Amino acid sequence: MPYPTGHRAAVKKNIIDSARKLFNRHGFESVSLSRIMAGVGLTHGGFYSYFKSKSDLYAEVLGCFFTDPQWKSCWEGVQVDLSSTDVGPQVVRAYLSRQHFEDVENSCPMVALPTDVARSGISAKRAFETVFKAMVSVLERSLVEKGRPRRTTAQSIAALSIGGMVVARTMVDRAFADELRAACTAVALNLGGWNKKSKSKNGKSKRSRRLRLA
Repeated sequence: MPYPTGHRAAVKKNIIDSARKLFNRHGFESVSLSRIMAGVGLTHGGFYSYFKSKSDLYAEVLGCFFTDPQWKSCWEGVQVDLSSTDVGPQVVRAYLSRQHFEDVENSCPMVALPTDVARSGISAKRAFETVFKAMVSVLERSLVEKGRPRRTTAQSIAALSIGGMVVARTMVDRAFADELRAACTAVALNLGGWNKKSKSKNGKSKRSRRLRLA
């Protein structure tokens, strides 16, 4: 009996999701293909009908919500509206949120996998670069000054948001890690000119109601 339409695409997506969680938690080198495939109820042998190699899969794992509209591994209580005019501060708060800090398996791969990428081949580096450039482009939309996007500022904010979370996760002292995230958030928002929150009639920030972040 033939598989229904869309079956192959769905299986491939499930393999990518399984690999993303395992890579985020354990790193690229420590995760076997058998373990990845077991996560979706398939055998090792079935892997090669979907991907040429583990590195090929790795490049696809490096996708994120900036490049994949169907990417659902965002974090509980965190919302980012990519079509919003104030998407910049949303992205900063999402990346440096408590939820992102704690949800290691569903991390954006730019936070979880940068050292693995640095040691990998050109395809993984290009995939990482594509996602980073997409993040910068999104941030630029909230940084228009006199009709011109501020690309340098957007690049700096992106690097600070990603790097701040990477460093915070290396800390044993949770209070210090939280302090670091808060500091990076404050500096990134200041760089973007987003530290002045719009107020509603009852005095509460509209953005704080939309994003329930730490």
